[in-house]
Formats: sequence, C-alpha cells, structure tokens
Amino acid sequence: MKRSMVVVIPVLFTLSLVASGCGGSEGNTSKPTAAASDKPTTSPSQTKDSTNGSKLTLRFATWDTGDALKIEQDIAKKFEESHPNTKIQVEAYGDGFDQKLAAAIGANDAPDIMYMWDFPTYDANLEPLDDLMNNDVDLKRDDFYPGLFNYVKVDGKSYGLPAGFTTRIMYYNKKLFDQAGVPYPKEGWTWNELKESAKKLTDTSKKQYGIGIRASNDPYDLQGMIWSNGGSFISPDGKTIEGFMNGKETAEAAQLLGDLLKQKSGVVVGGKNQQSGDDIFKAGKIAMWESGIWPLDDFKKTGVDFGTVVMPSFEGKPLKGVVAESAISISKNSKYKKEAWEFVKFYASDVAIKMRTADLPVRKSVADQMKLSQDPLFQPFFKMLEASDNTPAFLLNPKWNEVNRNLTSAIDAVISGQNAKETLDLAVKDSQKFIK
Repeated sequence: MKRSMVVVIPVLFTLSLVASGCGGSEGNTSKPTAAASDKPTTSPSQTKDSTNGSKLTLRFATWDTGDALKIEQDIAKKFEESHPNTKIQVEAYGDGFDQKLAAAIGANDAPDIMYMWDFPTYDANLEPLDDLMNNDVDLKRDDFYPGLFNYVKVDGKSYGLPAGFTTRIMYYNKKLFDQAGVPYPKEGWTWNELKESAKKLTDTSKKQYGIGIRASNDPYDLQGMIWSNGGSFISPDGKTIEGFMNGKETAEAAQLLGDLLKQKSGVVVGGKNQQSGDDIFKAGKIAMWESGIWPLDDFKKTGVDFGTVVMPSFEGKPLKGVVAESAISISKNSKYKKEAWEFVKFYASDVAIKMRTADLPVRKSVADQMKLSQDPLFQPFFKMLEASDNTPAFLLNPKWNEVNRNLTSAIDAVISGQNAKETLDLAVKDSQKFIK
C-alpha cells in the first residue's frame, strides 16, 4: 500500500492508502500523458506481447521496494505454481510509479496488472471489474470488508479489487501516561479529553510533549477528523467547496491542531532538520502519535510500551475515519484480461494476504484466522474501519489535485500559527477556478 494517499495508502496510500495510509498525497488527478523521457526501460522480454516459451507472460507494476517487493515476487511465484502456463513479471516502478505508469499508458505499453489507488486519474485506462467481482463465486466477495469497495469506485464503477488497507488510530506511550498519572485513553474518548491529557503529559523542561503534530499534513489524512466534527472539504456531489472547505466545522477541527501547538501541549515533528514522529515517539518524547499501521511492528521491535486506541470524537458527534487503501487493477488494453483476473483474484486470496505484512487483511476471515480482530493493538484499526463510510474528496472531483495544493498550504499555515478560518477562506478563493 502506498503510505501516502494516498495511499498509501499498500497505504495508499498512503497508499497513500493512502499512503498512505491505507498513506498522504491525494495524487495527480490529471489524466496521464506520454512522456518519452519517463518511459520505463524494458527489455524485449518485457513487451506487452511477450511469452516465455509456451507460457503467457503478464506484467505486474508495483510501487513497492525492498522487503515488500520481495514478498510480491514470492506471491507471483506462488501463483505460477498453480498456473504453470502463466508467468508473472513483477515490474518495480518504486517512487517513480505514477510517472512511469503514465508514460507506459501514453506509449500504449501499459502493464497488464498494476497496483492502484488514484482511480480518478487512471479510470479511463482501467478495466471495470464489477461484473467479474459479482459473477465469480470463487472470489467470495462477501468476505471482504464492505467499506473498502467505496475507495475503488469512480462514477459508480469499480476499477480495482481491494488488496490492503490501514485506518488511522492513536498510539500512546504507556510509560509516559503512568509517570504523569494520566489514565490511558479509551474507546469513546473526545478531543477535549485529548487536550486535557496532552497538557498533563507535557514537560517542556524534558522536551516531552503530549502529542506530535506533523509539520506538513496531508489533507487526505485529516479527513476523518474533519468528518468527525461534521465538516467536509467538499460537498457530497463534488461540485462545491464554498461553505465546506472553509465551513465552521472544518475550520474548528483544523484550528484544534494549531491550538495544541500554541498551548505547548504538542510539538511539531517531521519538518526540515527534524526527526519523524515515529522516531520521537520511540524515544519517549511524545506521549501520543496519530498514524496508520506502518510503525506498529517497529514500535514492538524497539520495545516501546505502547497501546493503541481509536481516534477521539467531538462531543455529541459520531466518530469518523478515513482509509488508506491499495488495490489491484487490470489495464483496459490488456490482451489477457481473463488471465489477469485470475492473478488479481489470487492476490486477494487467503494465501497471498497472509504473505503480506505491510498492511491489514482485506478479508474478514483472514483477520479472524490471524486473530488480529481480537488483538488489543489491532482492534482499533478495525473499529475505525467501521466508522470509515465517507467518500474522500479526491474521488468526488477530478480536479481535486489542484484544489488540494491550496488546501495543503492552508493547513500548513494553521500549523504555523495562522487562523484556520482565514487561511481556509483564502484557499477556497484561490481554488474556485478549478471547481467551476
């Protein structure tokens, strides 16, 4: 999953989610065009019509690197064991994923299968999967967490099969809470309770703070918080930002982050020449840290005594979350869609899901088999998934990328101490031309 949403979002990716977060940036929502200098370099065996002896070769493009890439290569080999006439050629686009994928599509040389989260950018080049998903009994669609399908749709059509995800939760350092005599946060807690706890957990003489606030925040990741206060960046029909992006509820939620810093209950992390929030949390210098699944394993390995809890809600309002999700898609121009679907389906099978460790399983049965849904550290992620039924802004308007730049600048200004309502008003003014 892309860590920034993305992801991911896989995330998303995240991919992000986000991605995120699945993680981050909402992505480039302009339609891809050919760029010769960015075209992936391929050998003759990597062309779209390639075969390996009597085998059919399917190209699979991924953004993953390192250990995650090795796992994908192992999944490909596992698939080949049960499909001896098909070879999966894993193509690692890495950090240049979007540029290389856009160049390949523009050159009519798209991979057959690809990781995906930014559906508004690529939907015209992807195969709709609704009929395949609905008619393939082997898929066991009912076993997927249903909310994940909300993140793969454009104009009501599904262009990807969910592959991995993360929601966003709050990590807390038990040692710091115990030392300050502050009760651990519990499901149902509120932002007011977080603010009070953060004050008590702060000791500036030790450079210790209640919570870490990112120097630059991806608006995608903040949507859960905004929705929880009854706000939104854009209208449900994706046509209006006035009164939404700069609405009272949206501004209140954004201002809360700035106020935590003004009150010195929080500290800015991850800026230029600053450590990341993950590292500062591991060092015991922030008591609370909001993130996805990504740092959990590292926190465990480094021996941090920590807990996880769902995000706080606003008084009298329902808790809302956002998902960083990665998915697997099929090129609209692939000559081997039937065979590609078999791999896509395998990638979301119990076997493949259990092989991957960088995200959460998209199938309820796998989460149960791995006892994740009963594990106190993992439970909050699944609780937040139940609360993640809103549609992210980037899926509602194809011009969102342009708007998102202005929104990102506005939120960064709030973190720097400026008034949320005023900066969001300016962001709306500068973004109206993209919405009309």
